Amino acid sequence: MANERPDAKRIDEPTGTEFVGHEWDGIEELDTPMPRWWLWTFYLTIAWALVYVVLYPALPLLSKGTEGVLGWTSRGQLAQQMSLADQGRRSVGEALAATDIAKLEGKPDLLRQAVAGGKAAFRVHCTQCHGSGAAGSQTLGYPNLNDDDWLWGGDLATIEYTITHGIRQPGEDKRQGAMPPFEGVFDTGQLTAISNHVLSLSGKARSNALGASLFADNCTVCHGANGEGDRTQGAPRLNDAIWLYGGTREDVAKQILRPRMGAMPAFKDKLDPVTIKMLAAYVHSLGGGEATIAEPAPPAAKADGEQ
Repeated sequence: MANERPDAKRIDEPTGTEFVGHEWDGIEELDTPMPRWWLWTFYLTIAWALVYVVLYPALPLLSKGTEGVLGWTSRGQLAQQMSLADQGRRSVGEALAATDIAKLEGKPDLLRQAVAGGKAAFRVHCTQCHGSGAAGSQTLGYPNLNDDDWLWGGDLATIEYTITHGIRQPGEDKRQGAMPPFEGVFDTGQLTAISNHVLSLSGKARSNALGASLFADNCTVCHGANGEGDRTQGAPRLNDAIWLYGGTREDVAKQILRPRMGAMPAFKDKLDPVTIKMLAAYVHSLGGGEATIAEPAPPAAKADGEQ
């Protein structure tokens, strides 16, 4: 029961707490003091705010804000971090520039950094044709870079050369392979026979004498007697299950009659040598890369009198 003295503050007898002095629909509020721990926490936050205002940028003024006695800014911190990142990239770039790509696999840490940089560059310069996953497109004739089939070679140095000089680019003395059209050369029966023979090389059809004879007369000079291909000419293998423009009988016949030959831009004037080297490292890492071709060792010197 509340204290009813009109000349004194009303006290709630069960708790000994004063009433605030107002009520709503007969409900009154007690003036319960804040807990000590909450008050001290509140005072500490005020003190912390005052210290922060003195040490760090805090108050907006007409032309700029207060700078704080420490002179710290988030812009300055970002600039410092960017500077450190640039220094790291420069050091990696210098190391890559000084390393022959054929010897890059012997430096695992540098190779890992090159692959990471090449992955970023691939997204900018290569996904338009090869796709974000480097799977290419049979419809458009963009090769899959994840498999083990390479028209010109799949070791690090060869990939670097291909990226640098492109494929079938004017003024380049390499990567100019071409397949002649055979439209008007074969009749319908001959076209079917040679298409079936080409498919038989990878076990997709039965071979036939006529197709084998036509293939030997017209195709082995580039694709080899067994369809093994020739990388010096960019002639693809025909005895595996990997096809650039499709592997149905209709696709093969269409390629024989009116061959499609893709082109790839040369990046030597678009990208610096280090970026090209990183791209080569990334493409090589995708799963289909081949071991670097070792250079032949020089002949050993003969001892006196040895023939």
